[in-house]
Amino acid sequence: MAEKIVPQSVQSAPEPVQVPVDESHILATYANFCRVTGTPEELIVDFGLNKQVTGTSPETIQLTQRIIVNFFTAKRLAYALQMAVARHEQAFGMLETDVQRRVIHQQAAKS
Repeated sequence: MAEKIVPQSVQSAPEPVQVPVDESHILATYANFCRVTGTPEELIVDFGLNKQVTGTSPETIQLTQRIIVNFFTAKRLAYALQMAVARHEQAFGMLETDVQRRVIHQQAAKS
């Protein structure tokens, strides 16, 4: 009998390896502001708290955390965030990032 050959691309992919993670020293910080800068080799993301409710008085935003990653990690992070937001929007509806549009929609919903 002839042995059936299955192309490698059809064979099932190996299971992803679960990397052990130690969360015992993790610090959680809330941020509602981020600034992204970088170099040709790295992406720098600064996080902070914007205490201004309206844009009328210029108050300094205190940056509290800085994450520096290479662009390969940044791309994986961007994909993971995109998937998390997509799942959230599927469950709870579209997120409007334009504050003015969000206020108008909320006022219209109340009427």
